[in-house]
Amino acid sequence: MPMTHQEFVSAYREGRVRVRLDRKAAARLVSRRLLLPLVLLPVFGLAVALALAGAWIWGAAIFIAALAFRAAVRASGPGLVLSRSLDDPAFYRDALAAGVLVLE
Repeated sequence: MPMTHQEFVSAYREGRVRVRLDRKAAARLVSRRLLLPLVLLPVFGLAVALALAGAWIWGAAIFIAALAFRAAVRASGPGLVLSRSLDDPAFYRDALAAGVLVLE
């Protein structure tokens, strides 16, 4: 039987439960929740447009910055999922149901 959110929070803070996070699933979950593709697609388009218009340095800089932002969001996914699971009961249930958060 899964723990309730309140039981999870108290057990985690007391060290009675171990949490395993699927890194790839956490990255996908965070990307989906932040609407990352919807945000980055216009930014990549702007970068390509600038490069084609002759401002290739600005285009390359924006493109690299967008890639770095995407990588940073994906790398911080597990930490974001854990902290959000500790704060939000609905997110905790969603993360458990999706298999991103596994209690041991």
